[in-house]
Amino acid sequence: MTKLGPLGATHSTLDTDAAVATAAELEELGYATLWLAGGQGNNLPRIAEVVRGTSRIQVASGILSVDRVPSAEVVAAYADLPAGRFVVGLGGAHGARPLAALNDYLDEIEQAVPPTARILSALGPRMLELARDRASGAYPYLVTTDYVASAREILGTGPQLAVLMNVVAATDVAAMRDVARRGSLKFLAGLPGYAANFRRMGFTDADIADLSDRLVDGLTVWGDFDAVVARLREYRAAGADQVVVPLDGVPREWWPELVKALV
Repeated sequence: MTKLGPLGATHSTLDTDAAVATAAELEELGYATLWLAGGQGNNLPRIAEVVRGTSRIQVASGILSVDRVPSAEVVAAYADLPAGRFVVGLGGAHGARPLAALNDYLDEIEQAVPPTARILSALGPRMLELARDRASGAYPYLVTTDYVASAREILGTGPQLAVLMNVVAATDVAAMRDVARRGSLKFLAGLPGYAANFRRMGFTDADIADLSDRLVDGLTVWGDFDAVVARLREYRAAGADQVVVPLDGVPREWWPELVKALV
C-alpha cells in the first residue's frame, strides 16, 4: 500500500515549473505528499515532471476526473513513473450513475494500476465503501471531524483517509467567512454530491443555499497558527491519516512550522 504520511499539501495556482520547485522544497521540509489539482483538465504531464524533478515526495492527482481523462493515459503515466511516487487520485464522475462510472474506470486500469496505488475522491457511504474495496482509501473535502470519524468506521483500520482541508489564516471571523464564501465552497455547494454530503453532516438546504455562517464555520479551519494546528490535530484524532493543507491559504512562513507541529 502507498502509505500516506501525516501532512500533505496542495496549491491551486502552480504552473509546472513552480510545482517542481514547490515539491522540491516541501520534500526537504518533510511533507509526505503534494496533491496537484486536476481542475477541468488533464494534469498527468505536470505530475510526471514533478515526480522526475524530486526524489522521494509522493505526488498525487487530486483529483483526475474519470469523465475527462482517458483511462489509457492514466495507465501509461503510472507505468512510466517510479513505483510508489505517483498516487493515482480519481473522482469526478458526476453523471447519472457516478458509482458505476467509477467502477467501470477502475476495471479498465485494474491490471496496470494496483488498488494500493490509487485513492478515490469519496464522500457518501457507497463511495467510501468503493474506496475501501477498490483503492487504498479516500480523499474527501469540505467535511467535519464527525464526518471523518464516521468515514473511518466505514473504511475500517486498513484503508487510508486523506482529508483536504479548507484553511483560512484569518483571526477575524467576518474576514474568514468572506474569504471562505469567495472560494471553492460556493461552487461546490451547487454540485449534487457535495450538497448531499452537507445534508448528511446535518446542514440544511437553507444553510447550503445561503452559505450560512453555520456551514462556513463548520467546514473551515481558521485562526492564527496555533488555532489552525489545534484544529488540524482534531481531524487527525478523528481518524484522518493525512491532513492536506492548501498552501495558498496560509502564510509562507507557516510551511516549515506546520511540519514541526504535525509530523
